[in-house]
Amino acid sequence: MAETSARPWTRPHDWAEVVLGVVAVLSPLWMDTDNAAMWTLIVLGALVALDGLVSLAMPGMVYGEGIQIVLGALMFISPWAMSYTEMTGASWTSWIIGVLTVVVGAAALPIANAVHSGMAGQH
Repeated sequence: MAETSARPWTRPHDWAEVVLGVVAVLSPLWMDTDNAAMWTLIVLGALVALDGLVSLAMPGMVYGEGIQIVLGALMFISPWAMSYTEMTGASWTSWIIGVLTVVVGAAALPIANAVHSGMAGQH
């Protein structure tokens, strides 16, 4: 498991993060949003997907999982912070993707720590 997790582009947690980010970015195409909801979903979704791609390319980077958890939390609170809770589709998309991003990041954290520890021992 650790050998597979140490190879770039093989970690399913990071692929899930990329998919969640892309869904968030594209979601304004199929649901009603206002300007704040649209840009929040696009910007946070792009950051989530970008963080996933960086984590895929550099699997030993532990702080990437921490960034993922923070981005997921921001996605979750964004309907309240950006005042789009009345837009059911956009707000539920933010809440669901936010929770899933945090869960995936928390699940990947021990794996990233193990890969990082293994890489540190190899230097």
